[in-house]
Amino acid sequence: MEIGILAASIEQTPGMLWVLSGAFFAIVLIGGIVAVIAARRVLRGGPKSADDFGATTPRTDNPTAFVTASMQAVIQKLKEQEKELETLHRAERERAKQTERLSEAVTRNMPAGLLLLNAAGLVTSANPAAELALGVKSLAFRRYSEVLGEDSRLTQLLAGSLGQGRTYRREEVEYLTPSQELRRLGVTISPILDEGGEVSGAICLLSDLTELAALQKQIHMKENLAALGELSAGIAHEFKNALATISGYAQMIRSEAQPGTELREHGEKILLQTRALTHVVTEFLKFARPLQIADEQVTLQPLIQRVLAEISESVPGAALSAVGEFSEVSGDDALLYQALLNLARNAAEAVSENPAGGCVTIRGEVDTFGPLQGQRISISDNGPGIPPEALAKIFVPFYTTKTNGTGLGLAVVQKILVQHGGSIEARNQPEGGAEFIVWLPFERESVRAIDSADVHI
Repeated sequence: MEIGILAASIEQTPGMLWVLSGAFFAIVLIGGIVAVIAARRVLRGGPKSADDFGATTPRTDNPTAFVTASMQAVIQKLKEQEKELETLHRAERERAKQTERLSEAVTRNMPAGLLLLNAAGLVTSANPAAELALGVKSLAFRRYSEVLGEDSRLTQLLAGSLGQGRTYRREEVEYLTPSQELRRLGVTISPILDEGGEVSGAICLLSDLTELAALQKQIHMKENLAALGELSAGIAHEFKNALATISGYAQMIRSEAQPGTELREHGEKILLQTRALTHVVTEFLKFARPLQIADEQVTLQPLIQRVLAEISESVPGAALSAVGEFSEVSGDDALLYQALLNLARNAAEAVSENPAGGCVTIRGEVDTFGPLQGQRISISDNGPGIPPEALAKIFVPFYTTKTNGTGLGLAVVQKILVQHGGSIEARNQPEGGAEFIVWLPFERESVRAIDSADVHI
């Protein structure tokens, strides 16, 4: 019987094992659920921190839902951080644009001209002051030698800076604009070096010193005139007394000599030379003597018409015309008439032998907006022009290209214009012929001293 009970228990052992295994799994499962519930309670009851990414804690009843909600919270936080970074980048870009706009405004409004060149010799940047000083528009991306001229001094300085890395400080150069206007420029050029010390470009600062040079020239001329006036005052009477004595004896010789004799002929030659010398002394005194300028309003249009009428009678072979606009200036009507008449007469005499027909044009232009506000008058002709070697000396007293000239006509003209606070410039036209450009201010001012050290380049 015991054997049978033992056999029966052995037969039931596999079933009990399955029962025990199932009970153990159930216990483990229940423990896991309890642990999850406990964890959920802890999470619900605990304080929220920055690690929660600002989102509501997901329910943990469903693990998949819990994981999905956590991922969404992380993504949301990343999006917020991305927006913050984009805001920072936008603010940085705006600051960069503001800095660039400020730099462009400073460059555009600075009184000095600015040129930036790369290593290939191309102008990468130019401000309006540089274009105005050089008389050239649209300088960007053009080769400097093409714009400034292959043989100009400014081109040579830029070539030395780009090719050899030289620095030029406060140089003064003469520059001829495309419109054939001669200007004096103050130049400072410095090479731009890269990290390796190689020249990667050049920066050039320009200042137009033309007006300053003209004013200094006027001051120098006034000083010379003052010294010349003092000198001439002492010797003028001696010259005239000597000439009067020579002329008197020459007249006596001529009157006592028989007509047709050699003695009478010599007397007439002496008289002729004394008259010529007297004329030179008189003109010299006019040039050296300080001018008494009336302060009145001079209407230039009728004055120009008087000049044309006078030249038409004295030099009938030239065709004269007046075009443009003529305003009023402050000054002396008689002296201005004398100056313009002298210039128009010289132009008419220069074209009188032109086989194609001589032509003299007086052109007026009123400038009310530029740096030199006033009346501009140009007297141009289609004659042979002025010899290049004479351009620099044409206003020097006693220098003349005429056979019977005294060399004081243009010097007197310049003196009259300078005394009116104006200026005069002579040049040859590209199409041929000479041109004299007169500038007069609307209101006459005394010439003031200018210190070149006050002008910084």
